[in-house]
Amino acid sequence: MGSGEPSGRDVLTRSVRGQARRVGLGAALGCVHQLGEALVPVLIGVVIDQAVAGQDAGRLLLWLAVLAVVYVTLSWSFRLGARAGERGAEEAAHTLRLAIVRRVLDARGGAEDGRLPGELANVATEDAKRVGAVNMALMSGTWAVAGVTASAVALLLTSVPLGLIVLLGTPVLLWLGHLLSKPLERRSEAEQDRAAHASGVAADLVAGLRVLKGLGAQRAAVERYRGTSRLSLAATLRAARAESWQTGLVLALTGGFIALIALVGGRLALDGSLSLGQLVSAVGLALFLLGPLETFAWVNAELAQGRASAARIAQVLAAEPAVVGGDDPVPQPVRGALRLRGVRLGDGTDGVDLDVAAGRLTGIAVTDPASAEALLRCLGRERDPESGTVELDGVPLNRFDPAQLRAAVLVAAHDAVLFDGSLADNVTPRAEPEDDGTPDGSAAEPAAGDGTGEADADLLTERAMSAAHADEVARSLPHGTATGVGEGGRSLSGGQRQRVLLARALRAGPPVLVVHDPTTAVDALTEARIAEGLREIRRGRTTLVVTNSPALLAVADRVVLLDGGRVGAEGTHAELVRADATYRTAVLA
Repeated sequence: MGSGEPSGRDVLTRSVRGQARRVGLGAALGCVHQLGEALVPVLIGVVIDQAVAGQDAGRLLLWLAVLAVVYVTLSWSFRLGARAGERGAEEAAHTLRLAIVRRVLDARGGAEDGRLPGELANVATEDAKRVGAVNMALMSGTWAVAGVTASAVALLLTSVPLGLIVLLGTPVLLWLGHLLSKPLERRSEAEQDRAAHASGVAADLVAGLRVLKGLGAQRAAVERYRGTSRLSLAATLRAARAESWQTGLVLALTGGFIALIALVGGRLALDGSLSLGQLVSAVGLALFLLGPLETFAWVNAELAQGRASAARIAQVLAAEPAVVGGDDPVPQPVRGALRLRGVRLGDGTDGVDLDVAAGRLTGIAVTDPASAEALLRCLGRERDPESGTVELDGVPLNRFDPAQLRAAVLVAAHDAVLFDGSLADNVTPRAEPEDDGTPDGSAAEPAAGDGTGEADADLLTERAMSAAHADEVARSLPHGTATGVGEGGRSLSGGQRQRVLLARALRAGPPVLVVHDPTTAVDALTEARIAEGLREIRRGRTTLVVTNSPALLAVADRVVLLDGGRVGAEGTHAELVRADATYRTAVLA
């Protein structure tokens, strides 16, 4: 995250503090409710001493009316207070979910490193919910403090020994409850880690189900998930056991505490220090204390789980970005000239020097797929090179804002995902919000450079569909472009998905388009037609096709061979086929 952006701890703190007013209102109303609850046994004792014992019907009706008013007040204060608390918890969780999604989608990346998509989803849902519940726990804890305080004061006014027992015993109970919550906090964190990993594995297997079936690896995949699920279940059971032990022990301590109050009250009544009504009030207050003390146990458990989830959220929010720096806007118009000098990135590239002329179609063939992946990461600025520079129109890419850069240099990976919706929704870009981070929308609407406006959007879509031969896909579907493609495009074949993905990239119309193996799943005749369509629709704009397909390389103005992580040969496809044996092996073998 940038130096000016809030840390993960700050975001977590704000999510709780942001609801301070609402939670404070809920706490105030809850305190009124608790005072009313504590007042009920006191009033019952007064009724017994002043009305029942004295057989005064008038006083009885009066005190019953007072009791009715108290019940109405405590009922409405509880409803309104609980509503404020629940809303505060939900809105805090919502704020956290937005922060997590914003961090995951940040153009500088990094949040997803070392985590499966399902794990991030678990953090954004379950962990955010648990941290949001801290608001409700804090409010409920305030209620419980008010209830205990009111009871202690009432007991002090009734009997000093009973009041002192409550005032001195409650802090001890709270301290013991805090100690008992420590194992639950540790096991809750392990439970969430295992659950998140299981969710990630499940999402990973579902996404690759078609491939697994093709390889006949369903059984191995099921066994993998079964093992992960068992570990998650074991962690959940350990956390549940810790919670049950914590709850049971706290309830046992609370019960002993209440029994002590009742025992002392009974002794005081026997020796005449308490009247019958005062004894009833004391026992009623002791029984009322069960509620606040049980609330303290629940609050301890919620805070323990909330702390564990907060730590996981903080890890995501505080994840180091994959790329650093870069806040400059992309200058307009973009000519599209790319220049790589001494680019080295892991095992994929080893000192690549490459010039890509603006407005030309350039083919990149590779002898090692890792070189293609490394090149795509550099051009899309998913990773900065370990050494060397990549420039767009003479300016290093690391000076540009990543979001704007990716609108100007669009890298269309061959394994990109289609979204659940119609074919048309997947091809035609949706309108961006006004504040999309691009100056005047110029980077977001690069296709307008050919003189077309919004009225020609349908024509642009039609041209992109035709060039990628995705129009044939639409004609084969029952409702044409309005047909739903299913999650991830599962209702389409591999070749159909590739054509729709290519149509989407072409429809975006960026100044620089980089496509990776866009035709591996289509037949040779369709591939040749797509190659011609790609060349025609991208005429005059910079296009890189990273592929070993002879049909696509044949229509390129220039072809570069990456061999061993470096540029091994350059020329047209025909020239390289004739003169370079390594190229022939990579492309024609």
